[in-house]
Amino acid sequence: MANDAEDAVRSYLTSVKEDLMTGVSFMIPFVTIGGIFLALGYAVASLSNNVQDVFNSTGTAGWFLAQVGNAGLTLMVPVLGAYIAYAIADRPGLAPGFILSYIIQQGNVLQAAGDVIGLQGGSAGAGYLGAIVAGFLAGIVARWFKERDVPEFIAPMMPVLLIPVATTAVLTPVLLFVLGVPISIANAGLTEFLSNMQGGGQAIVLGALLGAMMAADMGGPINKVAYVFSVGLISEGVTAPMAAVMIAGMVPPIGLALSNFIAPQKYAAEMYENAKSGVLLGFSFITEGAIPYAAADPARVIPSVVAGSAVAGAASMALGVNMPAPHGGIFVVPLSNQPFMFIACILLGSIVTAVIATAIKPNFDAKVAAQSSDD
Repeated sequence: MANDAEDAVRSYLTSVKEDLMTGVSFMIPFVTIGGIFLALGYAVASLSNNVQDVFNSTGTAGWFLAQVGNAGLTLMVPVLGAYIAYAIADRPGLAPGFILSYIIQQGNVLQAAGDVIGLQGGSAGAGYLGAIVAGFLAGIVARWFKERDVPEFIAPMMPVLLIPVATTAVLTPVLLFVLGVPISIANAGLTEFLSNMQGGGQAIVLGALLGAMMAADMGGPINKVAYVFSVGLISEGVTAPMAAVMIAGMVPPIGLALSNFIAPQKYAAEMYENAKSGVLLGFSFITEGAIPYAAADPARVIPSVVAGSAVAGAASMALGVNMPAPHGGIFVVPLSNQPFMFIACILLGSIVTAVIATAIKPNFDAKVAAQSSDD
């Protein structure tokens, strides 16, 4: 009985993770476009030594680029909620997820809702936390409606009319008058807290934690929690955690490849080819490039990459390195406010990983490896 309950909980948590990652995967192109175009807008404006052209000088090249960037970053949040709902309920959940996630981003709406219920706050909108809540609720409610038995003549109207309208009608008061303002207050507090963590001791701790999470399971759920957290903050204008996460995610494949190049006697011969591809994967921000090494020797490899990524993330936050793009690896380094420090943090973390892995791994013994595999 206990095992059945445990399996049910594990299955449910896996489903939640998959639904969240569906939303994130559809959101990422919006974040990418928004972050890159906004960064380009700042870059163009800086050529005239007036970064404020991005906001004040209507019709300039920087202003037009910034409008595209702002559109991407504005739409990314409701798109996140929309596709979480879509993952749960398919097409009937899409529109309610988008609309509900959009409406609780409107600070004036939430502030008015707060006045009605006597709770001050909400002027900044509910952010990506609100979109996640709205997406899951919209998906769950839409799926409930979808599973109801209805007369045959009504069935064709269910996915395109009745379910979206009913889901939106049921959840609008819940999100506006019950959940929206508290989520907005929490989101604003988190954003302010992180905005103040620039270069201090707290920033170093946060960077080390995010870095360690990125390396702990190399693309698994712990990695994705850190990644989603940092991507969501881009829309709030907080981009230092994104830099720490990207840098830390690039370290494991590069650091282990470096160790393999330095001490090939500590690795199986076929791993040398993995090292070559690992460098390319690492610089492309594909942490999974380290998995072959971790699978072969997890007890030594995982501590090595966690240490290197934690050091890299901590250094990035301590130095105030920013990254407005959520993906791209080495190809988006020019968008960073400190591109040379961005690269330096990657190299630092990779060296730490390589030194630790090389120091603690014994020389490779094919007979021992074969025996371990048989066992």
